[in-house]
Amino acid sequence: MSVSVFWFRRDLRLEDNAGLYHALKGEHPVLPLFIFDKEILDNLEDKDDKRLTFIHQEVERIKAKLEKEGSSLLVKYGKPADVWAEVLNEYDVKAVFTNRDYEPYAKERDATIGEYLSSEEIPFKTFKDQCIFEMDEVLKDDGDPYVVFTPYSRKWKEKLNVEKSDFYVKSYPVEKYADNYFQTKPLSLISLEDMGFEPVKMRFPSRTVDTETLEEYKENRDYPAVDGTSRLSIHLRFGTISIRQLARQTIGKSDTFLNELIWRDFYMMILHHFPKVVTENFHSKYDALNWRNNEKEFEAWCEGKTGYPIVDAGMRQLNETGYMHNRVRMITASFLTKHLLIDWRWGEAYFARKLLDYDLSANNGGWQWAASTGTDAQPYFRIFNPYSQQDKFDKQEAYIKKWVPEFGTGKYPEPIVEHKEARQRALDAFKSVMEN
Repeated sequence: MSVSVFWFRRDLRLEDNAGLYHALKGEHPVLPLFIFDKEILDNLEDKDDKRLTFIHQEVERIKAKLEKEGSSLLVKYGKPADVWAEVLNEYDVKAVFTNRDYEPYAKERDATIGEYLSSEEIPFKTFKDQCIFEMDEVLKDDGDPYVVFTPYSRKWKEKLNVEKSDFYVKSYPVEKYADNYFQTKPLSLISLEDMGFEPVKMRFPSRTVDTETLEEYKENRDYPAVDGTSRLSIHLRFGTISIRQLARQTIGKSDTFLNELIWRDFYMMILHHFPKVVTENFHSKYDALNWRNNEKEFEAWCEGKTGYPIVDAGMRQLNETGYMHNRVRMITASFLTKHLLIDWRWGEAYFARKLLDYDLSANNGGWQWAASTGTDAQPYFRIFNPYSQQDKFDKQEAYIKKWVPEFGTGKYPEPIVEHKEARQRALDAFKSVMEN
């Protein structure tokens, strides 16, 4: 039987899914596909990477839902080019549908697969799904991309025009076309162990956020001991919730939270227009910066043993749970790049390894912001004081005591650098770049 294939990637849901909707509206029954991509998995450092457990659980969930519709999910493990050759050998594929991904590897992969499918005379149709506005949808009047967030966000909101239309945040009614799934007996599912990984026992954050959290987000979001954030970032990263549904829920409830969604679009747009940021400073003048890159100090930072309690609490929370509170992400990143003068790329790579919600564009943007090397970054002379940050956002030390139980005892290490000296050293290093 002839089929269309819908290829799941960063959109692990059956509801309000743009590419899936268009596939189901087409003329052929839709066979859903998920590929555990060896090109990505072979680069993972940890065999117990928590994200793989999350993805595997979500793939199982989608498969079970499809089987209630008399369909199933085709799950493959391998390099995408090899997998697609297999799929075309096993099925009479008439069209392939998927949602766009803006990361350099993904764009290269999709170009390769698109060429291969084209050589087989199979159309490869891609759609916008993981952001509200993509690539060239929010540009300056002269057609150039924005590199400063505030005017970008103004234009973004203008384009959304929330009072007159919900066009950009409207859901795709996938369920109306559920009869068009390819009917098949349940297909097999590869295990994590078969791919050489170990499942992790942990509870992942809920995929919903209540209205109260959104309404109080502005007041509560900076306090790491308070449960004041949505914890939805892992779901946005892997598309287990719809960005459109979340934007609809947010509009009118919290402009501060809406701005967080806009930052996400902003950094995706920056990555698309300036792919060099993956490995290079956005502002090339900082290429001359003399990073110290002390490996022992980097190790102390990674392990949460710097002698700066709020930094250590954040790093230990990250290592244990795969999550770090956003305010603390800024503090730990500033500490690494300014106090220790360690290249932001080292910190960015460590976060990429550990964060459940690791997203290349946002992680890169956040690190270059903290290091003052990026687009619309904080000025180099603004250096977070970890002590005043602690006093302001964890005055009762509840967060610190939770993650650093030896704090206040003789077992807690002395600070690895002295704050004033480290601050001055950073100022001198950045000034020398600015003056040359």
